[in-house]
Amino acid sequence: MGSDVLFEPLVFRSLTIKNRLLRGNISGRIDNYDGSGTPARVAWEAKFARGGVGAIVTSHVPVSVRGRILPNYATIDRDARIPFWEKVVDAVHAHDCKLILQLSHSGHQQDIGGVENLRRKAPSSTNERDFFHGIASSAMTIGEIDEVVASFAAGARRARDAGVDGIELHACNGYLFTQFLSSAINDRTDAYGGSLENRARLLREVVGAIRAEIGPDLHLQVKLSGTDFHDALEPWLGKGNTIADSIEVARWLEADGVDALHVSVGSFFPHPRNPAGALPAHEAAESYDTMLGSGSHTLRNYFAFRFLPKLSKAVWERTTLHANVPVEGVSLEDARAIKAAVRIPVISTGGYQRASLIREAISSGGCDAVAIARPLLANPDLPAMFARGLDEAPSPCTFCNRCLARVLEDPLGCYDESRYASYDDMIAHVMSFFDESGW
Repeated sequence: MGSDVLFEPLVFRSLTIKNRLLRGNISGRIDNYDGSGTPARVAWEAKFARGGVGAIVTSHVPVSVRGRILPNYATIDRDARIPFWEKVVDAVHAHDCKLILQLSHSGHQQDIGGVENLRRKAPSSTNERDFFHGIASSAMTIGEIDEVVASFAAGARRARDAGVDGIELHACNGYLFTQFLSSAINDRTDAYGGSLENRARLLREVVGAIRAEIGPDLHLQVKLSGTDFHDALEPWLGKGNTIADSIEVARWLEADGVDALHVSVGSFFPHPRNPAGALPAHEAAESYDTMLGSGSHTLRNYFAFRFLPKLSKAVWERTTLHANVPVEGVSLEDARAIKAAVRIPVISTGGYQRASLIREAISSGGCDAVAIARPLLANPDLPAMFARGLDEAPSPCTFCNRCLARVLEDPLGCYDESRYASYDDMIAHVMSFFDESGW
């Protein structure tokens, strides 16, 4: 293990993790409706820590209730949340693993807005509805922008007080920061729109406010889309930000005091490249009905998933599977381009589950570490398998994306029944993530 780059410590400016394998930001609706945390959340994070990853990036911790993508996600919008996150930190630390808390704001990318958003337009960079679900948006005023900046700074202070090892800003995949960063979404004409410098202003102001609030010593990283591919489903839309745009933003963030960059892809979620792989249309129809009241396009989407599954799959997979885009390591070349332009560590996400590919990605200078999501749902102890010399799990993730299709209504987990001896075994595996004995 000592000579294996996968298990070399990764040294950031103010944080060191034990290996180059991070758990990416994945979660499900396992907390209370009001945003308070539950034992299930603690058990969830402890399960992956016990499996051997060097660090866990939590998923979508909202800095305000209005900025959550779904109810039943633990928030960090008030000081009363700090003791809960202390419990999560302790559970993860018990397995020699670090916890990086991801601060987020949905903007108009809300799957289920919650009662606080009923009959209210979602705050965003624009008055235009989001193109996929058709969720109504309201362009934020300067005062509202200032409030969001302050919410992120306060969330970072609470995370520090809870003892987290680092903070990540979710600035990709269609959430609020993307709605400002992307040239395909942001149509503002004030200081927060137009030029790339203006579109990056909100993100940079948040970075500055966090550093002013917590000081220079706590690890701070940003998850950034390399390329938007905003036209992946509807070719008549604008393409959005290019890798050249993101390289420029990455350089600015490094100058602003960001310690690492976590590179993903896509200007909305889900996106054909994130999570890359198949579209399980039938399974999507079974849970997407939950969203029928969320936006003006949801009935169209549900109809397509339910009654036109072959057409839905063809449209979804047109620019990825049919174009021979790799599922594993889908963001690697964007990460490589960004890494060549900055001096801080770069993490790449996107379906990694083969040790040989991860070694090559790191050794060739494509990234410094990888963040893994779906393959860890299938095999939470994947790092231990790598340590034993396996190149991949005996039953690897099939990238069927049934996990994503089920998550709106069901616990997040692997629902590919072909990987299990029986349906009951599959459900037992899904429910094992809630086993509190692993704390």
